[in-house]
Amino acid sequence: MAQEYPIPRFHFQVDWGGAKMSFTEVTGLVMEREKIEYRHSDSKDFNKISMPGMVKNNNITLKRGKFEGDFDYNTWLEEIANERVNGRRDLVIRLLNEKHEPVAAWAATRCFPVKVTAPDLKSDANEIAVETLEIAHEGLKLMKV
Repeated sequence: MAQEYPIPRFHFQVDWGGAKMSFTEVTGLVMEREKIEYRHSDSKDFNKISMPGMVKNNNITLKRGKFEGDFDYNTWLEEIANERVNGRRDLVIRLLNEKHEPVAAWAATRCFPVKVTAPDLKSDANEIAVETLEIAHEGLKLMKV
């Protein structure tokens, strides 16, 4: 039977190279293909032909609360510099239903960090400290679950 309401976006899980991690926000799950336009010289039509081109990969942004003694993001950023070690990871982001079962999943391959942003500090605020990791990847695919 078809579901009557769309799936809420707040219940998700990130598989981080084999470990499941919690994040407050995941953005940048964008699948895009460039468009190639072409018109050959002796075409009698006064319009261009459109064809699918190369895949364009946007960066994925992950946000989570900062924990004492947690330097995973920064360590990964340092390890991957100049590809000195094989530090790339595959990520799987799963959207879950109320029974904690995946209903949609995206797989990002050969990910590596490109930017780590420390939490904003403010003396008169009472929110949690949230750090941000921006990762590049070599492909994003919607998986069948």
